[in-house]
Amino acid sequence: MLNPMKQVPALKIDGIIIGQSLAIIEYLEETRPTPRLLPRDLKKRASVRMISDLIAGGIQPLQNLSVLTQVGTENQLPWAQKAISSGFNALEQILQGTAGKFCVGDEVSMADLCLVPQVANAERFKVDLNPYPTINRINKTLLALEAFQVSHPCRQPDTPAEMRA
Repeated sequence: MLNPMKQVPALKIDGIIIGQSLAIIEYLEETRPTPRLLPRDLKKRASVRMISDLIAGGIQPLQNLSVLTQVGTENQLPWAQKAISSGFNALEQILQGTAGKFCVGDEVSMADLCLVPQVANAERFKVDLNPYPTINRINKTLLALEAFQVSHPCRQPDTPAEMRA
């Protein structure tokens, strides 16, 4: 197992192994800055990091398999739905102030890379997305881009057959 947490992601690159999504994205930004994933503007950059941290640290871990196993089979769906809805309530408010075409302005950023898989998780756990029009709009805009279509969670080699596109 490449990731000491025995989770995905793990990236073996440039002679090192990096675990954790945000660390991977930041490394790629610093070593392969095209396309840019962090805005040049420092205030926008802070917003991108805030949104990314909210998703990667505040929403996503609460519906990891390791957590869901602990809450018990009968509680998994309501637990995941509550965790995602709580996070999406906060995220929707933030995005109403930062969004343009994407999460922060009109350029794809690290925040958008975090948003798409989290919306896929929300759909997997049957979360009603109607209360989140900004999240929905941005996700649909991102899914129209080829890079997001080919990298979508439902198209990964380790995706269970019943969840494949």
